[in-house]
Order: sequence, then C-alpha cells, then structure tokens
Amino acid sequence: MDMQDIIIRKRDGGALSPAEIRFFVDGYVREEIPDYQASALLMAIYFQGLDRGETMELTEAMRRSGDTVDLSSVPGIKVDKHSTGGVGDKTTLIVGPIAAACGVPVAKMSGRGLGFTGGTVDKLESIPGLRTTLEPEAFMKQVRETGIALIGQSGHITPADKKLYALRDVTGTVENMSLIASSIMSKKLAAGSDAIVLDVKCGRGAFMKSQEDARRLAQIMVDIGADAGRRTIAIITDMSQPLGDAVGNALEVQEAIHVLRGEGPEDITELSVEIAGAMIYLGGRVRTYEEGAYVARQALVSGAGLEKFRALITAQGGDPL
Repeated sequence: MDMQDIIIRKRDGGALSPAEIRFFVDGYVREEIPDYQASALLMAIYFQGLDRGETMELTEAMRRSGDTVDLSSVPGIKVDKHSTGGVGDKTTLIVGPIAAACGVPVAKMSGRGLGFTGGTVDKLESIPGLRTTLEPEAFMKQVRETGIALIGQSGHITPADKKLYALRDVTGTVENMSLIASSIMSKKLAAGSDAIVLDVKCGRGAFMKSQEDARRLAQIMVDIGADAGRRTIAIITDMSQPLGDAVGNALEVQEAIHVLRGEGPEDITELSVEIAGAMIYLGGRVRTYEEGAYVARQALVSGAGLEKFRALITAQGGDPL
C-alpha cells in the first residue's frame, strides 16, 4: 500500500477504504509515515471531508492505537460524559456525583485544559492530596465500591489521536467536523463505558459558533457512538458567556460544591441537572429522559450528590473538607 496513492485518492474526492485508513494511522503512530505526508492527507481530508464509514474507521483506528479500558468487572451500565468545553465549565464535578448517587457507575477519564481554561483534572488537583492517577485495578475497585472515579487519561490511551491532533494544530486542519468528532469519540470509546452523554457547546465562547455547526458535530458523534454499539445522546448548550460565576480551578471546585449544596448559580445548576438526568436515563435507572432530570434534581436537593462527591474525594486521597 502506498501513502502517496492514498493522499491522491482523497485529494481527488475519493473514499478511503478501511485498510487504507488503518495503514495511515498505524504507520503514523509507528513513525513509518513522515509528518509531511500525514499533513498532506489531513489537508485533503479538510477540503474533501470523510463520509460516515470513513469517519467511523478513523475513530476505530485511533481507538485501537493504544490501550483500551475493560469495565466489564464493574456491574451496571457505565455512562461517560464529555463536554466540548468552555470557560467556567465545571459540570463533570457536579453531574458525575449526582449520577453515581442515583446508581449509575461513572468510570471517567478526563483531560487537562487546552489554552487558558483548566480541565477536570486540573480542577481536581486543586483539592489538597487528591490523586488523579490510579492503577487500573484500583480504578475499577473504586468504581465498584464508591460508584465513581475521576482520573486523568492514561498516556497510552489513543496515542494516534495525540500525534494527529498536534499535527492538525500546526497545519490549519483542526476545524474539520469528522476530524473533531473522531478525536473526541476515539477517546470516549477507548475509555470503555457502555453509554455516552455529549455536551456540545455553541456560541461566542465555544469552538462551534452557530447552532447549525453544533448540531452537525453532535450528529456525527452520535452516529459514531451508534455504529460502535454505544447508546449516545448529545445535548447542545449555550457558551455565549462563562458558566456560573467562578473561573479558576480551585474557585470552580468551590462553586461545584455550592451547586451540590443547592446554592449554586441557576445556569450551571440547570445544565447539571439536565446532563445528569441524561446519564441516569442512559444508565437504565429511569424510563424517560424527563424522569432522569427529576431524579437528578432530587439527588441534588437531598444532598446525595454532595455526599457522593465527598466519598469520591476521600477515596482518591483528598481532603473532603
């Protein structure tokens, strides 16, 4: 198989076969394909696009490029959550404990921030003593016993995505919808959960500026989830201004606690109830999406979500006070 032929085929608008996509991803990870050829193919994809089958094959090739997590030892339907991010977005710290308090196992690997916003791992590490790195068996054990674990992504998860994202970043090929979707979903699929809730942001502070673009990205990711056999829901939410009142890692942890106490700003509270409700629904704890939101709100009002967050912090060595 010849990389030049693959580049020319995509440049001229042809569809790549599964074997060609695997050849490209595997060869690039093994450093058998140079950056200049990978850059050329990414630019061809940027202009010509990928169809649904090609997008799924690219996602799968990246997923298989490194370690994958097997959560079969954890009973129940495991539900993951991903946000496309924004300033003040601390929802994982809120929705994970609420969903876990309602009986949904949450085994989540989160990332660090991009640019000037902190990621979930950065926020968690502002809690004194809290560990965001756990050995695989300790990770599974905590989910089985506590119902939730939030850790940083392993360096061995989707190495192809890390290499390709870095190349896209310096070659002007970040914005292609299929490349964005496959990057996100390869990590979600590798993390091993049975179902996925996607919070797709749109607005001035989001990568997707318009609702139309946000819907397109959401649909591609939902299609990938469906093709991979994972129940997947996408929620499109506003990021025209920061979420909540607090910005900054430690301050956002404090605000997450305020929300779990029922004392948080309305915007982040309502969004958290909606996302947690979707997780509870996908986790099979209720029959409808609306019931999920109701159960999530009850867990918030009762303090069950806050207690679960404390249990998470304690289990990972942090100071729950």
